[in-house]
Amino acid sequence: MLKGTCLCQKVSWSLSGEPDGATACNCTACRRYGVLWAYGYDGEDIKTQGETQAFARGKALAFHFCPNCGAVAFWRGLQTDDMGRTRIAVNLRLAEPEAVANIPIDHFDGLHTFDDLPRDGKCVSDYWF
Repeated sequence: MLKGTCLCQKVSWSLSGEPDGATACNCTACRRYGVLWAYGYDGEDIKTQGETQAFARGKALAFHFCPNCGAVAFWRGLQTDDMGRTRIAVNLRLAEPEAVANIPIDHFDGLHTFDDLPRDGKCVSDYWF
């Protein structure tokens, strides 16, 4: 199980299992937030704790951040799927470096094409140093 917490430790998340990749997206929001995402479903494989404030971007999702220290903890979908589940992604940069170091980076072009791009062999630890 992976765990992450904001700087002041008032907001946290847990992710059961090991993600198969960490998404680096170049959209206007992700670029500015400097996040790496791992995906799941709210209350199923991802659980969150602590009070957050949210910034809704369009009608698809809301970015949740700690109102005390400002760290972006996760985004949550604003709609449910056909099975009543809510999509969520946690910011892997809030996890301890050793826990996520070897997770491969997946690139997503959220700025122009909305396409998944090929992996380049880098993993999370390559983005920190």
